[in-house]
Amino acid sequence: MALKCGIVGLPNVGKSTLFNCLSNSKAQSANFPFCTIEPNVGVITVPDERLNRLVEICNPRSIVPATVEIVDIAGLVKGASKGEGLGNKFLANIRETDAIIHVLRCFDDDNITHVDGSVNPVRDKEIIDYELLIKDLETVDARIAKTYKQAQTGGDKTAKMQYEVLAKIKDALEAGKPARSVELETPDEEKFARELFLLTSKPVLYVCNVDDSSAAVGNAYVDAVREAVKAENAGVLVVAAQTEAEIAELETFEDRKEFLESIGLEESGVARLIRAAYALLDLQTFFTAGADEVRAWTFLRGSKAPKCAGVIHTDFEKGFIRAEVIKYDDYVELGSEAAVRAAGKMGVEGKEYVVADGDIMHFLFNV
Repeated sequence: MALKCGIVGLPNVGKSTLFNCLSNSKAQSANFPFCTIEPNVGVITVPDERLNRLVEICNPRSIVPATVEIVDIAGLVKGASKGEGLGNKFLANIRETDAIIHVLRCFDDDNITHVDGSVNPVRDKEIIDYELLIKDLETVDARIAKTYKQAQTGGDKTAKMQYEVLAKIKDALEAGKPARSVELETPDEEKFARELFLLTSKPVLYVCNVDDSSAAVGNAYVDAVREAVKAENAGVLVVAAQTEAEIAELETFEDRKEFLESIGLEESGVARLIRAAYALLDLQTFFTAGADEVRAWTFLRGSKAPKCAGVIHTDFEKGFIRAEVIKYDDYVELGSEAAVRAAGKMGVEGKEYVVADGDIMHFLFNV
């Protein structure tokens, strides 16, 4: 599934360092604004212990993990909505992503310049928020101008609904709130709002980039960010990007584990971030498992069985008959598909079955 998370932030907050850790590709990471101009795209493996366990059981010839696409977007500066710096390019690139990972600098280091001369992650967040809000206001105002006349004359119910949604979003934006904070009442309203492709309607994860000593518990900067975003319906994750870069250089799993334990962490920030990005995009995983291949397949949360079958091949969705479903815990406990069948724990589901995260699926179809 081609869903993308965009990594954004002011220049020199650690975006490219973090992107390099995520993708193990070396985006130019230089200490000056705009060292990222063309967005770097990385397809990143989603860490999943369940996949590892299924591989142990099946010992397959091939293993295919789930992936998520991450885009490193050029650093933004004040005035981007008016085209300052690389503003127009930044805003166009961010519009093409499905969710935003917003990196905030939460560490002091005199050797790394800050574009505004001091470290203040809440102010940095507000700079980017403001630029996105201004751009969204332009979009909404333009649509209101088109829709207003239609909504006022005659009995065009659709135009009236659209105008009311636009007015709600405009009120929120003018109050400094993102479009995602607006509560909409009907599926039609939600669909129309999605089709506006507003920058502030995208789900956001704030990543606080801290120093080594704050990697486990955070610091005062992180506390200030948490307080600032508590009404936003957005997550906050603490990562030490420079430390993650050092971890990425270590050769063996044992070395990495030892390093993490030495700074009080059970797993790397990168692993936590990838999983958080996956959840941010509202993605889940089902598995196919056998001697030939164990594979993690990505689907949108809430999808029904035929839709998930279509993730494997469109013919599976078109000719869907039924799905045989094994719950992950049952498979691990009993140790094989044959044992699950023998225990009567294999479910047979029809078109209305909503696939659960971790289901092991076998689809029957006829084309």
